[in-house]
This record gives sequence, C-alpha cells and structure tokens, in this order.
Amino acid sequence: MSGGDPGPGDAREPAPPAIERFLGTPTRDLPEWRWLWDGDRRFPIRSHRGFLGRLIVAAKRLFRPFVVSPQADLWERQRVFNLVLLEYLQRGEETRHVVLDIHEHRLNHLEAVWAEGLHEVMSHNDALFARADQKLDFLRRESRETWARFSAVVAATEKGGAAGAVRGREEQDYLELEKRFRGTQEDIAGRIRPYLRFLPGKGEVLDLGCGRGEALAILGEQGIAARGVDLSESMVEECLRKGLRAERKNLFDALETVTAESLGGIVSFHVIEHLDPADVDRLVRLAWRALAPGGVLVLETPNPLSLVVAARNFWVDPTHRRPVHPDTLRMIYDLAGFDPVERIDLRPFVAEQRLPEIDIEQLPAEQRDLAHRFNEVRDRLDEMIWGHQDYALVGTRPPRG
Repeated sequence: MSGGDPGPGDAREPAPPAIERFLGTPTRDLPEWRWLWDGDRRFPIRSHRGFLGRLIVAAKRLFRPFVVSPQADLWERQRVFNLVLLEYLQRGEETRHVVLDIHEHRLNHLEAVWAEGLHEVMSHNDALFARADQKLDFLRRESRETWARFSAVVAATEKGGAAGAVRGREEQDYLELEKRFRGTQEDIAGRIRPYLRFLPGKGEVLDLGCGRGEALAILGEQGIAARGVDLSESMVEECLRKGLRAERKNLFDALETVTAESLGGIVSFHVIEHLDPADVDRLVRLAWRALAPGGVLVLETPNPLSLVVAARNFWVDPTHRRPVHPDTLRMIYDLAGFDPVERIDLRPFVAEQRLPEIDIEQLPAEQRDLAHRFNEVRDRLDEMIWGHQDYALVGTRPPRG
C-alpha cells in the first residue's frame, strides 16, 4: 500500500476523521470514504492483550512490508475500483436529491391542484345546494300563496255564489299584478315617507285605497292616527292582520259619510288613474268637504309627462283608465279651493336607463361649446322621454279668515 497522510499545509483537505471510524461499524458518509481511498490511508494494526498479543503485533509489523509489496498492483486496482464506485454512489446520491426535489415539487403541485379542485367542487356543491334551497323556498312561498288565493276564491264563492267567485278570482288576479309590478311592501313603504312632513299635527288621516296598509303602518310609526278603506277584501284582511284600522268600502262612500271638516289629511296612492275624469273631480271636492282647515290632500299617480311611462309602463296594469296630467289635476285642486298646491316629482329613472351625457372636460377647448349645446338638447329630450315615474300633488285647505 503506497502513499501517506496529506501534509498539514493542504488547506483544501477537511479535518481528517479518525481511522478507527472505518473499523467495526463503518461510516456511511461518502466524503469520508473518498478521503480514505484518495489518500490510500493505512489501517492501524490492532493491538492484542498480554505478552502473546504483543508478540503477534510485533510479527504483523515485521512481515507487513513483505506482504504488501507483492500485492501492490492488486491493491491499487482495488483502490481505483473503490474510488470509481464511490464516484457512482456520490452521483447517484446527488441525482437522488434532484429527483426527490422534482417529485416533491410535482407532489406539491398536485396537492395544490387537488385542493383547488376540491374547493371548486365544494363551492359548486354549495352553489347547487343554495340554488336548491332558493327553489324550495320559492315553491313553498308559491304554494302558500296559491292556497291562500284558492281559499279566498272559495270563501267569496260561499258568500256570493257564482258572482262572488268571479269577483274573488279578479281580486286575486289583481293582487298578483300588484305583487309583480308595483313593488315590494318595503319599496312602497319607502315611497310614503316624502309626505310625512305635510301630515303631523293636523288630525286623523284617511287612506283611500289603502292596499296592504304600507302608508297606515308608516303613519302609525310617526304617531299619526290613520285609517284606511279599500274595495279588496283580501287587502283589508291583511291590514287587520297587521293590527291596522281598515274597512272594505268604496272611497266615495267613505268620503260622503265622514263628518265634514273632521280629517287632518287624506292620502291616496295610485288610485285616480283607475277613475274617470268626472270621478277624479268628485273625489277632490269630497276631500275638500271632509278636511278641516289646514288639512292636506295628497294624490299620487303615474307621471304622463314621461313618454316611457305614458306609452309603456302605464299600460302594464289593465285596470288603468287613463293617465292624469299634472296641470289638469292642479286645475281641479284650484277649482275646489285648495291653496297652496305643491307638486312633487317622484322616482326618477336610474342613470343607466337614461340618455348618455357628453363629458365636456374630456374634449378639446374648441369642441366644448358645441358639446355643451348638445347636452342641453339631450337634457330636454331625456326629461321628455324618461323624467320621473310618478308625481304627487299636495293641496292644503286654507285656514279660515
């Protein structure tokens, strides 16, 4: 065996491990094996106990050169083979780490894809369940409403026979029409609030065509005494169920039988468009008689100044007779003696539905004057085509003297 330990000045050589590490249970550290075979380090001769043991060690040391020299060629081949084997093992170890890193990356990617897919599937399932719940709620609600309509028609038939059945069916059809096109009870209740500033402190308010009682409920919340009349028995029952004061009665009968100058306010929302012109005039004059001095009459109706309302939206309800022009209604108020009379425009169409406006700030200076004039024309057209969906007139019976 040739070669020896490297010199102490070799800075590239790591601190040498103890040779004893390779005896007994060998090390598994490949760089330490390379250190062993690169330098052709000699294994120490193991000592033996006793006098005989020392003789054996001395004999091994004496004969060692005679044994090693004849086998030097074979030993060198073995040493080279060991180094080549170590090289392959080290490359395999490095490759194994690279492959492990690649597989770890792939596994992480697969886990991420799996988690994302699972989340998407669960979200899809949640959406399906939510959709199913919505459908079930809708079906339950429709079933309840259908049963309620059927029960109302049966009750009307029991009271009035065939004529009662026809009247009950027509009433239920109108309830469905209101539900689809007039808006939710919350929407309608919100439309009542602009009139509250005219009513407090004036006395009891009568709601003509009180419907489901949205106005009665809002007035009650404000501490204003109010009652209503409506021709629909179902509507009146709904009001009574809510604890509101209402009765089934024709609005003209209600106005004619009320004590003169006993009311602080009369309100009617989307009723006069169902009446003939002569009946609108009659309603306003009967309201004047029923109101105390300082009392107010509020009539709200669709706005015929909007072409979209007058030509399209108004005719969704087949029970509408004709639109009521605000100037005509104001004249009826004036002739009855109301003063002052205030007009309130309500529910403008949303900006997305209206005509677009040119942004003048984005144009060159020489084009702004033309764009400004174009916008003025646009404003007039937009107001004529869209405008507001409803309007109301609020007339006050003047105090005496």
